[in-house]
Amino acid sequence: MEIKYVLLTILVAALVTAATRFLPFLIFGSGKKTPDIIVYLGKVLPFAIIGMLVVYCMKDVKFLQYPYGLPELISCVAVALLHIWKRNSLLSIGVGTVLYMLLVQLVF
Repeated sequence: MEIKYVLLTILVAALVTAATRFLPFLIFGSGKKTPDIIVYLGKVLPFAIIGMLVVYCMKDVKFLQYPYGLPELISCVAVALLHIWKRNSLLSIGVGTVLYMLLVQLVF
């Protein structure tokens, strides 16, 4: 790919990212009350996205073939338990990822 397309792609990605960060402040302003629907979406969307990610990650697991989805299930349980215990998403996801990679590479 030519360098001008690479630079254009980076520029577009940077502009879109900046726009999504600044747009809420431009729309709602600093002194206005946030609409109830936005507050509601802010509460429910993170859980919906996590559920969607779990389904997406588990969609290709073959539970009837070796290793019967055990690395995925062990890692999911570890993430859930660690998150319940520590309440730290970054720690839970990081440990779950490392555990999954260790299970796939060294155990199964």
